[in-house]
Amino acid sequence: MGGITLERPWIEFDLGGEMQVLSWAVNRPGLVTASRILWREVRNSDLPPDLDVGAWFARELAARGGADAVAFLTSRDVRRYCEAEATVEGISAHAVATVGLSNAERIGSRMDYAGRSWGTINVALRLSQGLTCGGLTEAMSIAVQARTAAVMEAGITLPAGAATGTGTDCVAVAAPAGPNAYAGLHTATGEAIGRAVYQAVHIGALEWKSTNRRAAHA
Repeated sequence: MGGITLERPWIEFDLGGEMQVLSWAVNRPGLVTASRILWREVRNSDLPPDLDVGAWFARELAARGGADAVAFLTSRDVRRYCEAEATVEGISAHAVATVGLSNAERIGSRMDYAGRSWGTINVALRLSQGLTCGGLTEAMSIAVQARTAAVMEAGITLPAGAATGTGTDCVAVAAPAGPNAYAGLHTATGEAIGRAVYQAVHIGALEWKSTNRRAAHA
């Protein structure tokens, strides 16, 4: 069922077929149908202040033949991507994450990152279980909760307290259309989502922290 292809500066997550995908990704946000999710690695020099990022990214995707994909931008070295899988009661979840925390934030506060490099957390999740639109929305809430828990437990300290994410995070959740309307923490679906996303993000956050010790204690 699909797989991951790394061709720096790109990662492609093949979903194994057309699925409904919910996200706020740069390319094709909202609720769409797609068969793959892409990451494009960028540096500050790729995105000068006067650049129309949306138009630039559309051209990059078109050149790769990826205009149909849900797609992220990340400053994290895409070779550092992390993945985790979980299966609970026959329901499988596969999470792929790139984790950079150079612009970490704590919920309810804002840091001044003017003139500094920005990181981001981008998470793509593929589920085996068919979900309704409501079920997919609940699945998104569990994925975001797992992302937050993973970052908090990595212990990135900010003046306002422990970081809960970054200012530029994005999550995409993919699942077949189906009758299941629930994906909460009391369900096998929610357990699989939480375990896979938590593990992928936590591994990535600890790896980032180990190589960015000064930034981890801003």
